[in-house]
Amino acid sequence: MVDSIARVKHIRVTPQKARRVVALIKGKQAQEALAILKFAPQAASEPIYKLVESAIANARVKADKDGEYLDEQDLYVSNAYVDEGTTLKRFRPRAQGRAFQIKKRTSHITIQLATPEVAETNKKASK
Repeated sequence: MVDSIARVKHIRVTPQKARRVVALIKGKQAQEALAILKFAPQAASEPIYKLVESAIANARVKADKDGEYLDEQDLYVSNAYVDEGTTLKRFRPRAQGRAFQIKKRTSHITIQLATPEVAETNKKASK
């Protein structure tokens, strides 16, 4: 019964592009999610791959601390979402002395892994 969370903030990937990649792994087993991310062509898949690995390591540490047995094959992505971070504003020169604003968007990505037992207890508690 392990539940772990990993977050990365201010990552230089637009939220819209990161959400496309996160949608691929929602609800999948953690090892399967890593395989999907490893071969996904999107640039956002690399930081999300590292984040899933971090969440697996967090689950391992949490299980060791609580003295519980953890089979990494049981972990699955119970929740994953992307929030918009701060936007860096830059300016490019344009014709006739004008300036054109460029918005460099950032994301806050959160991945939550759980074992099936944790998901069942969370559903019962919410009812």
